[in-house]
Amino acid sequence: MAILGQIRSKPWLLMGVIALALLAFLVNPDSIDKVFGKNPDVLGKVNGEKVTREEFNDQLFVLQQQAEQQGRPKTGLEEQAWQLLVQSKLIKQQFEKLGFEMTDDYFWNQIQYDQMFAQNKQFFDEKGNFKTQELKKEIETLKNTNPEQYNQWLKTRKTVEYRLMARQVFTNISAGITTGKKEAEEIMKQRDQLADIDFVKIDYAAYLQKTKINVTTADLENYIKQHPVMFKAEPSRNIGVVYFPSKPSPADDAATQKEINKLFSGGTDASGGTENFQNTKNDSMFVMANSDMPFNNQYSAPTQLPQTIQGQIATAAIGQTFGPYKEQNFYVVSKLLDKKTSDSTLSRHILIAFKGSPAGEGVTRSKEQAKKLADSIGAIVKATPARFTEFLKLSNDPSSAAQAGSLGWTTPETPFVPEFLTYLANNPKGATGVVETQFGYHIINIEDKKAGAMSYKVANLVKEVKPSEATEAESDKQARRFIQQVQGKSFNDFVNIAKKGNYQFSNPKTAKRFDGQLQGLGTDKDGEILAWAFDKKRSKGDTEFFTVEGTGDKIVAYLNGKQEAGLADPESVRDQIEVIVKNKLAAKQISDKIAGAKASNLDQIAKLFASTKQAAQVNMLNPTVAGAMEPKVAGAAFGVAKGKLSNPIEGGTGVYVLIKKSETVNKQPGDLKQFTESITQRSAGMFGQAWMKSLQDNADIEDYRIEIWSKIGNQQ
Repeated sequence: MAILGQIRSKPWLLMGVIALALLAFLVNPDSIDKVFGKNPDVLGKVNGEKVTREEFNDQLFVLQQQAEQQGRPKTGLEEQAWQLLVQSKLIKQQFEKLGFEMTDDYFWNQIQYDQMFAQNKQFFDEKGNFKTQELKKEIETLKNTNPEQYNQWLKTRKTVEYRLMARQVFTNISAGITTGKKEAEEIMKQRDQLADIDFVKIDYAAYLQKTKINVTTADLENYIKQHPVMFKAEPSRNIGVVYFPSKPSPADDAATQKEINKLFSGGTDASGGTENFQNTKNDSMFVMANSDMPFNNQYSAPTQLPQTIQGQIATAAIGQTFGPYKEQNFYVVSKLLDKKTSDSTLSRHILIAFKGSPAGEGVTRSKEQAKKLADSIGAIVKATPARFTEFLKLSNDPSSAAQAGSLGWTTPETPFVPEFLTYLANNPKGATGVVETQFGYHIINIEDKKAGAMSYKVANLVKEVKPSEATEAESDKQARRFIQQVQGKSFNDFVNIAKKGNYQFSNPKTAKRFDGQLQGLGTDKDGEILAWAFDKKRSKGDTEFFTVEGTGDKIVAYLNGKQEAGLADPESVRDQIEVIVKNKLAAKQISDKIAGAKASNLDQIAKLFASTKQAAQVNMLNPTVAGAMEPKVAGAAFGVAKGKLSNPIEGGTGVYVLIKKSETVNKQPGDLKQFTESITQRSAGMFGQAWMKSLQDNADIEDYRIEIWSKIGNQQ
């Protein structure tokens, strides 16, 4: 099934403009029913449309698969899943408002334009026609033979449907974006008109160096109320966190170094002090018995070896040792066991799985039947290699089958099962044979071979520098003493005591329930701390003690604020807006001083603030003044009468007062039609993201997740 193999082998392709999946509540459904009655699986609504737990789980699963493919953590994706699902619902609603319907015919007519398919030639024939019927046939076969993979296709189809809806909606609405003649003429006028001005700028930063202004909570709150859309807040918590890592002490480091020296040149206790890493007759057993990392029997390229020995390995003799040396938090001794050239092999295979094998999902044949089938195919291919591709449709490895069975170039270091690597190593170019592995029976054909670089088998005896019990006890003592000091104290006391103790402090001010990780922390306890902070019983000023499993690290958390849905708590956004609010307060003081001084010209204003008079040329389309973007200043320059002193202008970087000396027109090349088209294209390009944000800002989104999770927690 070549086409579906493309999908299953590259799950990251499932992601696009719109993705799907939600919060995976790993709880007993029966216990939920007792708490919530008939509808325990509705996690929220988007403009009245339900968001189900099943949809959320599907979306979260897709994100986790993508993260795994890219080597990123699979945790902390719940909030992203929720946002993607909300956007998908909004797109679907707009799609239906435009009069469209996601019918089966519509899906199959449009699927070739989806990014998963459009960029992959495997889905098109030699004439460029999409293989619709072939794909439909394969899906029908899946439905009848492999229910689990068919169910995966249904989830895949759902993500494709949302992307197709998004494409249709954006195409239709973007087509309506036009630029009128009058609008284009006005923009051209703004581009070509120039104003020559003299001005005085009272820079905010310079003014605030001389004048202290304290921004109160009330000042922040007033600004937020004036800009409610900007500060529409979701439920969040302001959490103070102090982290007590259980780091190895110098004494722990010295103890580990002493231990590895003993293993290297002294002798193990088990041998009565006679056997060590230098004289052992069985390196693999010695490493397995004494190392903190397992023995690696594979050959490695120099770049895959510990960095310290990479430059020495090429000239080393068999049996030569290196170290002890330290890499990161490990002491290591290495011994060269063997070296050889590493051949590269180009091969292809057909996998015949059987019921119960790892690749045998949905397979009903027995192991004996699988062997008989594989031997039969192997005999045919061995006699006539050209017939290999005839049997790809029987392969239970859809990923390689989609690539004509090819596994690409491999070396002995490639992470294949040993039986497979042994066959590749011991057989020449052109050989075909049947090999049994845990996955089933492989019909292997070696297409090519070439000599590779030198590779090395190295035994590494490793000892990790770990905190001793005494070190962990000291860390625990510090953390418990700290929580006793801060209980019942203010948040300022919490911060000051942490800083005085030189402890690791962080303050996620807007932590959301399903963020998964806390900014500045990033431990396995982050989720538990968030659950604690969002517990309904929690009050501002509460503290809690957490231990990170497996490390001995300790965490003390302080709940500094509770933000429910609505306008943002002023202190939670102080870092974002304090400078803006302080500048606005400074602007008012400056304007009041100018009015109070009854200044009638620029020289008087410059003298009043120890500033200088400057000159500039500005226009409305590119409102740059003294190196800063100042649209209000440019607007005033064209709004004030020639020769008249303007009122103080509250700019982005300072307060300006100006006099317009003249206006000129600098007509730039290009006709009106070309200019109109360029504006339309730019507007259309900017439209999508802004429109999506507007949809979400104005939607009626009900989020029950915190309430549901809280009740589930109480039930458990």
